[in-house]
Amino acid sequence: MNASNENESSQPLTIVSNRGPAKFELDDDGERTMTRGGGGLVTALSSLVADRDALWIASAMTDEDIAMTEENDFRPIDMELNDVHYKVLMVESEQWAYDRFYNVVANPILWFIQHYLWDLSNAPDIRESERRAWDEGYQVVNRDIADCVIEQIKGREQPLVMLHDYHLYTAPAMIREARPDALLHHFVHIPWSQPDSWRVLPTRIREELLNGLLGNDIIGFHTSTYCHNFLSCCRRLMGYEVDYDEVSVTHPGGKTLARAYPLSIDAERLRRVAVSPEVTEAEKEVLARRREHLILRVDRADLSKNVLRGFTAFDTFLEQHPEFREKVTFVAHLQPSRQDVPEYAEYLERIEALVAVVNHRHGTTDWMPIDLRVYENFNEAVARYKHFDLLMVNAIFDGMNLVAKEAPAINLRDGVVMLSENTGSHEELQEHVLTVNPFDIQDQADTIYRALTMPAEERRTRADGLRRVIDSRTPSDWIDEQVVDIDALRDRLTEASDGP
Repeated sequence: MNASNENESSQPLTIVSNRGPAKFELDDDGERTMTRGGGGLVTALSSLVADRDALWIASAMTDEDIAMTEENDFRPIDMELNDVHYKVLMVESEQWAYDRFYNVVANPILWFIQHYLWDLSNAPDIRESERRAWDEGYQVVNRDIADCVIEQIKGREQPLVMLHDYHLYTAPAMIREARPDALLHHFVHIPWSQPDSWRVLPTRIREELLNGLLGNDIIGFHTSTYCHNFLSCCRRLMGYEVDYDEVSVTHPGGKTLARAYPLSIDAERLRRVAVSPEVTEAEKEVLARRREHLILRVDRADLSKNVLRGFTAFDTFLEQHPEFREKVTFVAHLQPSRQDVPEYAEYLERIEALVAVVNHRHGTTDWMPIDLRVYENFNEAVARYKHFDLLMVNAIFDGMNLVAKEAPAINLRDGVVMLSENTGSHEELQEHVLTVNPFDIQDQADTIYRALTMPAEERRTRADGLRRVIDSRTPSDWIDEQVVDIDALRDRLTEASDGP
């Protein structure tokens, strides 16, 4: 950070997201416990929180979150997680509103739009219930969060607020209306899809969504492609002026910049975990069960991850290359995802059914081609990272996909990475991976064969290249790049306000 911005950087920072760094629950004995929040957001933001005076505002997720907030007189709660101190203020919304905000609008409508998951001949149907969910759910929760932010930044000059993800697209305009001087930054952690995909939404709703986002000064995405998709939405759906060179949108409220900040992993931390006693113990089973070749995927059981086509490609590979039978095992380590959403529960059932078919078709009395593990265990995942020969990442669309960075960072076997061209990480890693079209099953089957027969020298060259790219950036770089742009914008705003 520039020395000239020392005073600005020392002022409190407000981070805003749907989920906070931790949640409170009661255990079986009725004792209150604190557990780390799910997802990669906490990890991504920990270095930012560690270096600054930061307040994290998030929705209350549990009854105990609400109780803790009330007991603390609605003041921020101090938390300690992995040696990082957090100040967290949890915002309660009406349960009816939050349910429609999250389970009707954010998931699945927005998630499906941004990952191109809708089968448009059949879904979605936008009825009065969906419109009400937007007005009385999504907008209400965004207003609850925005009002909390406005209260917390009261009295600060040019306060910095950093918002996150698809849950809070309309909050920025609400904050902007109350505080025109605030500096608002929003990072979108999932893909930003092309304009036509947004036509699923009624005109009024998509305009409110886009105008809400344009309340920000800067919007961050993982890739330059997502930036340009966003600008195209503003031009084609809203009629606003866009500048593809500056990567900006001019709109009635002013100008908004779009910037690409590819999220990195903490490779050194991961390597420390890789040699921990817990991972070493988990490795014993991995090594005991492996055959000549190990194919690995580590994913959430999410529709966007394209698990079914991956298994179908493996089935095709075994059919076309019978010489690999009993020599290769495909370990699929899947974490259950959104099982309260019918589409996801059905998807997991289809995964399990397909695995049974493939194993019945190709398996023998002592060999199961696909070893499906549906649970969350980070140490076991890391143990498998170390020993794959081929990592399959064939997502339909993915904002970044950190597995494509984590696994090769600690792999010991010069493992090859099969990577969908529709993942955010492909923009950085494409030179060193085997690129696949996620819809082309034969392409994926051929890529499995190519990876498992690749000469050792090529495997080593690709693996070394992956590690160089992965090690070239850290989560701190991801944060620093955003802060540099924020500081540069603040300087420009200050110069403009001072005048000639």
